[in-house]
Amino acid sequence: MKSPLAPHPVDVHVGARLRLARTLKARSQDDLGHGLGVTFQQIQKYESGANRISASALFRLSVVLERSVEWFFEGLEPTDPGRADGPERLGALMHSRDGAQMALAMARLSPSMRRKVLAVVRAFVTDDLADDRPGA
Repeated sequence: MKSPLAPHPVDVHVGARLRLARTLKARSQDDLGHGLGVTFQQIQKYESGANRISASALFRLSVVLERSVEWFFEGLEPTDPGRADGPERLGALMHSRDGAQMALAMARLSPSMRRKVLAVVRAFVTDDLADDRPGA
């Protein structure tokens, strides 16, 4: 029996951008699906990259979410769309639900509070790196 193919990295990227746009507009999958005439399960499949988004569906999504079609492809590396290191990690974080919600929450904080939260996050990262060292 043949195993199913993994989603194409471009479909995963566009799906992640769809999730980000939907989250930033505070729309549920059900609400977005209803507006497009599809089920929330279809929106889930689009967001995971399991189902490709047709050109007409992408156009409708861009209108409903008030984003340009090109926006869904921003940050995509034409030479290696599946790479996930360096700046691509930041893009992957910002395309995730947690990353988008974190950015929105951080934007509501005062500059001094943002610096304090950042210091805590950096401490976690430093501790995590220390745990990975031999003999730690």
